[in-house]
Amino acid sequence: MKGLYTILMLIVSNLFMTFAWYGHLKLQEMKVISNWPLYAVILFSWSIALAEYSFQVPANRLGFVGNGGPFTLMQLKVIQEVVTLVVFTLFSTLLFKGETLQWNHVAAFICLILAVYFVFYK
Repeated sequence: MKGLYTILMLIVSNLFMTFAWYGHLKLQEMKVISNWPLYAVILFSWSIALAEYSFQVPANRLGFVGNGGPFTLMQLKVIQEVVTLVVFTLFSTLLFKGETLQWNHVAAFICLILAVYFVFYK
């Protein structure tokens, strides 16, 4: 169950992270924060990033083999990167209409799937 909880917390963490890093672009496009100065946008993003860290840090602690979890440090990192790209791809293609999934993106995802395979290979 620790592995499942770890991955679920990484997904939630990445939802916050993606919105903190790129959500302000959508809010600007929607004219919600288009008049905000840059420092206000940064503070807004940092407040969202705090929520991200509130899930990221416990996920890594729970999932790390040194704390009784099922994943090595390398495995945690590769899982994190795959989750990040899946969440970002959904975010960008659903919220930003000009962004589309291209063949080279699919090729990169295949490489990531291979990375997951190799990092878990004994």
